[in-house]
Amino acid sequence: MGGTTDQAKGRVKQAAGDLTDDKDLKEEGKVDETSGKVKDALSDVKDKAEGVVDGVTDKLKGN
Repeated sequence: MGGTTDQAKGRVKQAAGDLTDDKDLKEEGKVDETSGKVKDALSDVKDKAEGVVDGVTDKLKGN
């Protein structure tokens, strides 16, 4: 799953945990939401790194 999906799933679990007074479900939701944020951040870093590599490659090729 993507980071945004995990974040949404986590928020839903947290809300359900609040409504049902289920601390485990609420905690699981927090973990899912945080996992989604980390996935999004890693994806951003990967995209930026690929951009840098592409730029260096173009310069080395003389483009």
